[in-house]
Amino acid sequence: MTTTAARGLRVAELATAAGVRPDTIRYYERAGLLPAPERTAAGYRSYDTGALDRLRFIQGAQRLGLRLADIRTLLTVRDTGTCPCEPAEDLLRRRLAEVDAEIARLTALRAEMAAMADALPNASCPPPSPGTWCLPAEGGDFPCSS
Repeated sequence: MTTTAARGLRVAELATAAGVRPDTIRYYERAGLLPAPERTAAGYRSYDTGALDRLRFIQGAQRLGLRLADIRTLLTVRDTGTCPCEPAEDLLRRRLAEVDAEIARLTALRAEMAAMADALPNASCPPPSPGTWCLPAEGGDFPCSS
């Protein structure tokens, strides 16, 4: 009987260890995030322990909101033995700017929703008209009322 360490991890074992589905592992292979593993005589994938480390790196980068293409870039740099800190900093700074823009958009949306909620209910609220609903304008008036 061979041990898992001697034969490597099969796709389901690697998926369980990383907390993902086996389909995710196969997808990462096709996307170039995981190198193609060795195959057993029976054709099963046989991953080394480095695959689990790589999956954890991918998961950590995804938690930060990095896209798979960005993660692939970082892995490529990492695979050369070069420190990926500089490209990682560039990617993270870009991602921070995107998050800040999204926060600003959501803050404006929240303010608009709060103003709308504060204007309701209103004595001048028009009766419902099928297929329409107007947002209150400045001053609480309903521009679509007749």
